[in-house]
Parts: sequence; C-alpha cells; structure tokens
Amino acid sequence: MTQPPSQAPPTTDTVEALVRRQLSEALGGRRGMVEAAVPTLTFTVVWLLTRRLELALGASIGVAVLELAARLVQKQTVKFCVNALVGIAIGWVFVHLAASRGGSADDQALAYFVPGLLYNAGYAVVMGLTCITGWPLVGFMIGSVTGDPTSWHTDRQVVRLCSRLTWLLVLPCAVRALVQGPIWLAGHSGSVSADTAVAALGVLKIAMGWPLQLAALAAMSWLLGRNHTPLQHGGRAGGQVSPARGQG
Repeated sequence: MTQPPSQAPPTTDTVEALVRRQLSEALGGRRGMVEAAVPTLTFTVVWLLTRRLELALGASIGVAVLELAARLVQKQTVKFCVNALVGIAIGWVFVHLAASRGGSADDQALAYFVPGLLYNAGYAVVMGLTCITGWPLVGFMIGSVTGDPTSWHTDRQVVRLCSRLTWLLVLPCAVRALVQGPIWLAGHSGSVSADTAVAALGVLKIAMGWPLQLAALAAMSWLLGRNHTPLQHGGRAGGQVSPARGQG
C-alpha cells in the first residue's frame, strides 16, 4: 500500500507564520481591532458626559449592532462584532450584579470593567501554568502543524523555545491586569474618583489591547528570527519533531 505523503517539516519560518496567523485571527486585523475598541470607547465617553449608566450601555450596544449590520451587508465575518456584543453582555451582567447588591452608580460603572480584568488575570495564570508544568501552549500550536500534538515535547530545546514564546503571550495579559487592577481597586475604594478610574480604565483597555498584542508578536518574530535551531522532523518513525543543529 502506498504511504501518504508526509507533511512538510516545520521550520522557524513556518512556526513564525503560524504564530503570526494565530494572533492575526485573534485580533481580526485593523478593522477587527477597531470594532473591539469602539464599543468600550463609546461606553466610557457617554458615561463621563452623562453619568447615565443605561444610556452608556445602550450606546455601546448600538455601536456594536451597527458594526454587525455593516459586516452582514458586506457579507463578511461577524465574529469580531459578536465578540464585542458578548463582551458587552458580560459587562452588563456584572453591572446588574453590582446593582443587585446595592452598589452605587459609580460601583456599577466600575463593574463593567471587571470581566476584562478577570479574563486577563486568568489567561495569564493558565498560560503561565502551561509553561511551569513544561507543556507550553505554543507547543501544541506546533503540534497542529506536524500532525502530532505531543511529539515536540520529546526535545528539550523545542520545549524551551515554546516556553519562551508562550511567556511572550502571557506578558500582555499580565501587564494589563497589573496596571488596570490597582486603578479599579482605587476607584472602588474611593481613593480616586470613579470618573477618573472609569476614564483611565476605558483608555487603558484600548491602549493596552491590540498594541500590546502586536508588541508580543514582534517579540515572537524576533525570537524566532534569531533562533539557531529550526524545527524539523527527526529520522525516527512517527514524525518526531527535533531541532536541526549547525544552522549558524
């Protein structure tokens, strides 16, 4: 029986392309990044101008719905608009919880930003744990290219490279949580005014969103570009991933 042709061996170039594609899909390109930012910006501006929480939430939903309609008319993917609507819905749930517990309008406005803080903190912890346990997430991305999700783990150099790449994905989320978390706590405790905290969180959520992801991508590309051990299939059966030496 004729053996099916094996997949092309992954190199640092293909790994870099994979990482770039994964982040590009997650960010949605320039338009996807704008679609993610505008509802948050709308909520922040309307709240600061009117201090009417229902109006701010409604305005952010309206903007997201308009973005969704534009995508549908143009017959393009609505994934990023739906993600924005889901994010607003989750924020509304936290606002409602704050209101049900007797929170003031300021507490409710701050509650809108809690899901993002929890997401970034949780993502950083989970991704960091994959590195600490020796099974970094980027390794499974490489496994998706080779067709064997775990063979990369047999080579320490590959594991080390994947750990470094995964830590670079952890960094943006950790920075967001560490910077924005104290601001939220200060606004919640009254150390700073709620308006100041909401304005800062709204601006930082946008400023520390896709720019940090792009910075992480650039750092990953630099790391892969300077790496001297491109990933290739080994000579043993099963398509094991191993680094090729002598590349400079």
